[in-house]
Amino acid sequence: MANTQLTLIQIDNYGPWTVTPEPRREVDLQTMQSRLYADLSQHIGNRDGYVFFTRFDNMIAVTNGLDMKEHDRIQESIGNRYPVSVSLSVAASPSPIEALESATERLQAAGSAQDKGRREILRGDPVAPDTRSEDDVQIAHFDVIDATGKYTDQLNAFDTFITIEQGYAEVMKHMRQAHDSLSFFVGGDNVIAVCPNLSDDEYEDATRHVSDAVDVDLQVGVGRADNAHEAGMAAKHALEQCRYNGTRVESSPEPIHGD
Repeated sequence: MANTQLTLIQIDNYGPWTVTPEPRREVDLQTMQSRLYADLSQHIGNRDGYVFFTRFDNMIAVTNGLDMKEHDRIQESIGNRYPVSVSLSVAASPSPIEALESATERLQAAGSAQDKGRREILRGDPVAPDTRSEDDVQIAHFDVIDATGKYTDQLNAFDTFITIEQGYAEVMKHMRQAHDSLSFFVGGDNVIAVCPNLSDDEYEDATRHVSDAVDVDLQVGVGRADNAHEAGMAAKHALEQCRYNGTRVESSPEPIHGD
């Protein structure tokens, strides 16, 4: 039974900060955002979690296995090294979207994202260590079939980007609406989805839906574990089986339990 722990990461008072005392150069803002994401990705990744950048001023992390003390250390490290601070809100649910909604509500209750008085909020309820299970996290790794041959080697880079983004947008919308899942573009032609318990038939239906809607063909590997890193690696190996077997969907045979 999936029990996804999500952490909403939100930069405090970011909008006003970007124009105070005067508008800051966009290149400087983009550089800082990318460095902040990279640092958070490393911090949380070293603890077997995943971070997805979404809008950069708001990021979403899968943090099964991280307690509030570890969240506090991450928050403190960012506050010591960046001109901005971050607030963190943690929640868990068998439904990823419900976990995110709970985390969002807790952070919103602490004040607006542009409230100068709301800084470094840390709230939430992590999954208790004694209730964790080996299939808490289900990760689906979607990949465009033969993206290089169909698009990269045939179209210019921008038109390729448009096509890949159309596929991403459609799978993101479908997985959210049909399955309460959260899907994230992670570069190249890859999308990672954080999902509840879904069957291979439901993943097959998702690939069929995207193909019918935007003419982008996907394959997907699915992994399960007690943390995002192990589930993601299992999904990667399952995706390799898709490529080897010429199938649309492959699942790792057994959940992986991290050390």
